[in-house]
Order: sequence, then C-alpha cells, then structure tokens
Amino acid sequence: MNGLIAATYAPMHNDSSINLGIISKYGQFLKNNKVKGAFVNGSTGDFVSLTTEERKEIITEWSKNKPNDFFLVNHVGHNSLKEAKDLATHSADKVDAIAALAPYYFRLSSLKSLLEYCKEIAGCAPDLPFYYYHIPVLTGANFLMHEFLELASKEIPNFAGIKFTNNNLIDYKYCKDFNNGAYNILFGFDEILLASLPLGAEGWVGSTYNHLAPLYLSIIEAFHNNDHKLAAALQEKSMKFVDILNAKGGFNGAAKSFMRVLGVDCGPSRFPHVTLSPKELEESKTTLEALGIMDHTSR
Repeated sequence: MNGLIAATYAPMHNDSSINLGIISKYGQFLKNNKVKGAFVNGSTGDFVSLTTEERKEIITEWSKNKPNDFFLVNHVGHNSLKEAKDLATHSADKVDAIAALAPYYFRLSSLKSLLEYCKEIAGCAPDLPFYYYHIPVLTGANFLMHEFLELASKEIPNFAGIKFTNNNLIDYKYCKDFNNGAYNILFGFDEILLASLPLGAEGWVGSTYNHLAPLYLSIIEAFHNNDHKLAAALQEKSMKFVDILNAKGGFNGAAKSFMRVLGVDCGPSRFPHVTLSPKELEESKTTLEALGIMDHTSR
C-alpha cells in the first residue's frame, strides 16, 4: 500500500442518516485524482459518532463499489474490544487491510496492553494485513512506535505496519528503518508531508487528500526534482487550506462540507462537528481562490 490514501468521510443525507448511494461516485472521484486508496471509518470518517451497524454498512458499500487497483482499509478500533473484534471479523472478506487505534477513554498504560489489544483484533481477520493507527493526540497512547514494532513483529503474524499520525519524525524514521524497512509505515500528518519525504516516506493517509490530491502530488514531484523552494511553497498552501477551514468552526466538519464544492456532497456532520452553510462555503472558496489554492484542488 503506497501513494496517497484518502481518509474518507461518512456520507450522510440531510437528516444525518448514512448516504450509501454516493459511495460509488466518491470512490471514482478519488481514483480520478490519482488517490491510491481509501481509509474508511477513521477519525475523518467520524467513527465515534457512528453505530457499529452504520460502520458495517459503510464498509460493505465501499467493498461493493471499490474502484479497480484501489486499496481499501477499514478502521475497526473501538473503546469496546468486543465491538472492535466484531468489526474486524465483519471486514475479513471485504477489504485489503484493517487498522485500529488504541482505546481513548480508559487509556492504555503500557506497550504490553497495546500489544494485547491489537493482537486480539488482528486475530479476528488473520488473512488480512493489520495496521496499528498511531494518533496519540486523540488516544493518549503516546508510546514510541519503534518499541511497539519490536513487540508486534514477534507477536502478531499479520502485522503489516503503522498509520503514523504524529509529528515525532525521529520515531517515524526509526520505524521506517526497523528490520531493514520490513514494515509499511504510512505517514499521517498532511500538513508536513514534505518533511516525511527525506525520511523515505512512500505512503500517506490523510483527510486533505480528498480535497488537494493534485497539490500533494505536485509537492512530491517537486521534491524529487530537487525543487525544494516550490515544494515548500506548495506545502504552505495545504497548511493554509487547513487553517482557513478550521477557522470556520472546526476542520473536520468544515472540510467535510467543502467536499460539496468539489462535486461530492458528503452531507452534514454529526455533533459536535459543524456543517457549513452555503454562504460559509462560498466565503471559504473565495478566500482559497485568492490564495491560489483552488487551482490545486481535486476535480
């Protein structure tokens, strides 16, 4: 699994019920913009605001409508280990990989407990690659991932790698180099994608790859062409995109709303995220146009 992987939104009707009908169009939209896959039911997908049944419905529909040559990953993490295992079992014949973040209410106190949690979930879909979703700012599981790799590589037969959503680039590099690069370490911090490139990153998972895939592909191209000034300027545009939408009341909800501007209406967000009005969307678009960011959006 490599390239840009979009962390997808949970599409909804105006009444906030799940809109399965748009998923086929959504997947083709990503594929058309050279996105290599979808990371479904993650933080961007508001998994904490969905029921277990809704999460199953969403991944089933994605499985039925996955574009050709397109990675499909389902996040199955849950505060309830029983629910997480149920979601993993349900995914076993539907996706290319599963992932799980750590419990985030009663937080884990040790790498050993994290290992046991992941081992239980991974064992419910033993034929699928399993990824640990490292996002300590939300889970509080702020462990060093290269130390986790030492344990997981020995105890979880289908362990494939880490979705590394943290700005600890030292730990990221150690993970990339672990056992001669034996594991797939997907970088998950969109606003500093450029910083991951000298460290050998080849795969990225993030929400703004829904909106700005052409921009990020241009960053990668500029870096490999040794045009570091251009790469940095383009990275700044992605940072401003996040800042502008975040100022509208919170990035998650605002960015989901902005998909409507790009032709994929993912509908409203569930509480506590905001849903932007048509006026707010037009204001955001105007601001982004003035900064030249709309020229780099997905179409």
